[in-house]
Amino acid sequence: MRGSHESAFIARPAGVNAVDLPPEIAAWFAARGWRLRRHQADMLAVAARSEHALLVADTGAGKTLAGFLPTLAEFAPSRLAGAPPPDGLHTLYVSPLKALAHDVKRNLLAPVDEIGLPIRIETRSGDTPSERKARQRARPPHILLTTPESLSLLLSYPESAELFAGLRRVVIDEVHAFASGKRGDLLTLALARLQALSPTMQRVALSATLGDPESYRRWLAPGGDAYDVALVEGETGAAPEVEILEPVDSRVPWGGHAGTWAVPQVYDLIRKARTTLVFTNTRFLAEYLFQKLWDANEDTLPIGIHHGSLSREARAKVEGAMARGELRALVCTASLDLGVDWGDIDLVVQMGAPKGSSRLLQRIGRANHRLDRPSRAVLVPGNRFEFLEALAACDAVAAGQRDGDDFRPGGLDVLAQHVMACACAGPFDEIALLAEVRSASAYAWLDDEVWRRVLEFVATGGYALRAYDRFRRIVRDPNGHWRLAHPDQAARHRLNAGIIVDSEMLEVRFRNGRALGKVEEGFGAQLAPGNTFRFAGLDLEVEALRDSAIVVRAAKKAGQIPSYMGARMPLTTHLADRVRGLLTDRAGWARMPDDVREWLEMQDWRSCMPGPDSLLVESFPHAGRAYSVFYTFEGWNANQSLGMLITRRMEHAGLSPLGFVANDYALAVWGLRAAPDPGVLLSPTILADEFDDWVQNSYLLRRAFREVAVISGLVERQHPGQRKSGRQVTFSTDLIYDVLRKYEPGHLLIEAAWADARARLTDLGRLAALLERAARQLVHVELDRVSPLAVPVLVMIGRESLPLGAADEDLLIEAESLGAMAMQSDRPSADLPPPDLPPPDLP
Repeated sequence: MRGSHESAFIARPAGVNAVDLPPEIAAWFAARGWRLRRHQADMLAVAARSEHALLVADTGAGKTLAGFLPTLAEFAPSRLAGAPPPDGLHTLYVSPLKALAHDVKRNLLAPVDEIGLPIRIETRSGDTPSERKARQRARPPHILLTTPESLSLLLSYPESAELFAGLRRVVIDEVHAFASGKRGDLLTLALARLQALSPTMQRVALSATLGDPESYRRWLAPGGDAYDVALVEGETGAAPEVEILEPVDSRVPWGGHAGTWAVPQVYDLIRKARTTLVFTNTRFLAEYLFQKLWDANEDTLPIGIHHGSLSREARAKVEGAMARGELRALVCTASLDLGVDWGDIDLVVQMGAPKGSSRLLQRIGRANHRLDRPSRAVLVPGNRFEFLEALAACDAVAAGQRDGDDFRPGGLDVLAQHVMACACAGPFDEIALLAEVRSASAYAWLDDEVWRRVLEFVATGGYALRAYDRFRRIVRDPNGHWRLAHPDQAARHRLNAGIIVDSEMLEVRFRNGRALGKVEEGFGAQLAPGNTFRFAGLDLEVEALRDSAIVVRAAKKAGQIPSYMGARMPLTTHLADRVRGLLTDRAGWARMPDDVREWLEMQDWRSCMPGPDSLLVESFPHAGRAYSVFYTFEGWNANQSLGMLITRRMEHAGLSPLGFVANDYALAVWGLRAAPDPGVLLSPTILADEFDDWVQNSYLLRRAFREVAVISGLVERQHPGQRKSGRQVTFSTDLIYDVLRKYEPGHLLIEAAWADARARLTDLGRLAALLERAARQLVHVELDRVSPLAVPVLVMIGRESLPLGAADEDLLIEAESLGAMAMQSDRPSADLPPPDLPPPDLP
């Protein structure tokens, strides 16, 4: 990965003696029985050389302290030597989560207070009171902890040039969580602006789970040159202890995702552990499994729930209880992936497939949170494919292999938002701002023509919209500089700016005003007074629906659990490759449970295994229909897209398609007539002939346009004292979309929506790789009935729109019948005894 040319740019072990650690800080380390770790000394050395740095170190290695150590050292009384401490904003800390910033502040205050450092530390987020925000701009703290969105807003104020002129250091925590997405685009543009305001500013990024550090070095570097960023690698910690939970008195299920079969065993693990984090992949599953665990909680252990839709007060209450050691278990989602440091956690349980080794390592690291003690984790697969995925993830963790991230060109909608923020701060010269924007690696590709179109869009909304004054946001002044068309535009921008475009939410609250959190507008629209639902671990009855709130009271009967339209966690390419490798490693099947091994053996006997470099397609009749199953292992998004394209081709070929269903591993398509040659359906021309037509006429492009229209500021969600409903926003964006499609199909936002549709909503890159694999080697097997490997995807038919886990019990009952058919052997019983089937009373 690293050649001799770049070795000079990588921080080597500096040792404590290589850098003078102020005696006050050295004494604080000694009083705690700590030693200065190698990577912490290296970070001091890099700062002394005024270099930018990327620190990659395991969870519990003291990464955050390493990032701040140069700042703490500069404020040490022995370094100040009687001089007053530096005035103004010295260090900026940026994290993906507000909760993480608050947690870091809490952890930073300990050394600052105990050492006696003259440092003021504050946080800034959307929850910060407006008077404090104003005071921070006039009299900033020495260290400010914030998020990418809040930083961008701070840069939109006229006083930002003076505020950031003396900035010495930016520390970006958990950089892997957002660098390759649109929040990363916004942050890299903010970094470019900060560097222009403070040319000597040092950039620092921290992470525990990077598969490709070079890409992150390029992202972090001014100008995108990775050699300008030192790579500091942390000390190796104790290897994590990871195991896969297997059923005691039953079998690994054929289908399902929730892992409810394991609830009694998971509860037993919670009883034996001190504190357990139970991770799920969705908010629905968090509520569902929390309910199941409470049903099994015969000891009435204190068990909590935490996810992003709960109110800030509810999350803070649970976080406080965890910090005080009052909970025995906490069921949570990705809201705690980058979690707060709770040292008493000694077990992490992952319910369902991890979807990636980096994500799994991040979650595992929440246990023990110390470098010298192994983290302990238990994986609970929901079905047989998820068992293979869990096994592949364990192998990847043991090998220290991380998932890579795909960095794509910066989004034009994000750039338009940034241009508007710059205009809010004051008039700007377009040539100077273009040079600044190009210094951000995500926008190094930006040419003069695209830049002109971006400015034209922010100024007028584009050719088709220029007649409407409400889209006129910036104008040229007599000096040729761009400025706001009206001063009111600044307030409107700050009210609407942001990157995260969630589905519109309705607040859930009691009559006394106590808020529990939010559910999506689509779910709330289905409710009426008297209906019950389960939320925040409580059974609730709807009393009234008022404006943007659902007023509830405690209910005596259980209700349905809200579902959410959040994006599915994608199966990473690296993990998918490992799963395919397990399928063809016949010698390795011996380490699998008997029922999983027998499943694979029967598949191998009746059909064949999907190879790493080939695409297996099985065709068989079932229930009077002709089925074809494509074992792609490219993730749900790519398989869903492929299903749409294949059924269109089948229709044109007169094969009368009736439907398709997809999971992360396979795509099943069925119709009235069999496809004699699946290769014809998969020719690479499908991406040229059918893809564009499908996307343009589907909801995908409209959905993508809605997001880019909001992010770019073309459509505003909020006005002073008023917020548009989700339906109003959708109506506005759909109307504009139709106008642009008709009169300006090359509009900047149509282009931005297409980029999103290709990269994020359809996984076009993985789809193209799949078609290349099919062109090289497609294996088509025709069978007389369903194959063992096809059962997990076929049982999802009719349940595709349900939240993962919602139909697990019905699904498992149906899977028994289908599995029995698939596992019937054609060879004599003396050659292969029929395998045991899972009992029909599985949960």
